[in-house]
Amino acid sequence: MQQIIVTLDERLSHPGDSVPVRGHLAESGYEFGSRHFGLPTGIDYDLVLTNAGEGILATGLLKAHVTAVCDRCLDDAAFDVAGEVNEYFLFEPPTKDVSDDDEDEMEYALVSADRSIDLTEPLTAALLTETPFVVLCKPDCKGLCPICGVNLNHEDCGHAAQVARNRLATSPFAVLADLKVDKDASTTGGEHSPQSEDHA
Repeated sequence: MQQIIVTLDERLSHPGDSVPVRGHLAESGYEFGSRHFGLPTGIDYDLVLTNAGEGILATGLLKAHVTAVCDRCLDDAAFDVAGEVNEYFLFEPPTKDVSDDDEDEMEYALVSADRSIDLTEPLTAALLTETPFVVLCKPDCKGLCPICGVNLNHEDCGHAAQVARNRLATSPFAVLADLKVDKDASTTGGEHSPQSEDHA
């Protein structure tokens, strides 16, 4: 993602001051893990910068229409992203020392010496956070036939019965198919004996 630097001016000089920041990024796509995602209409963001006293709070929303490849059938897939941005830029590093007992070190961003902030990382994080790990062309995608490879969303190859048999044969419960149950023995276990009723 291209770098997004915003210079702070007199409109954010005092605590409580706020300034809207909106923009469009003409990004064509991005990488997440080993996958590529397309951005046919780029990225739009709508943020508000607020002077919170000790720093600048950047909050708002990032929106994008994303294209990818379906994980089940390999057809084209698409989804919309609406990611929340919430980042705090301190004017000065915190003076409180982090003790050895703290599990996590304090994380923060700083306002640069030239009175600017870099929104690239929080916007990128908002985009990646809302990108699904599994992408489907539709929720009920049938995927590809494991026998002939045909896209089952478009046609029925007739291998459904064979696939079912193969799954049953490899199932850990397949041995139960040959299990014989003695019906007489199974029904006598819950009966009360006459002797137990006489002593009741």
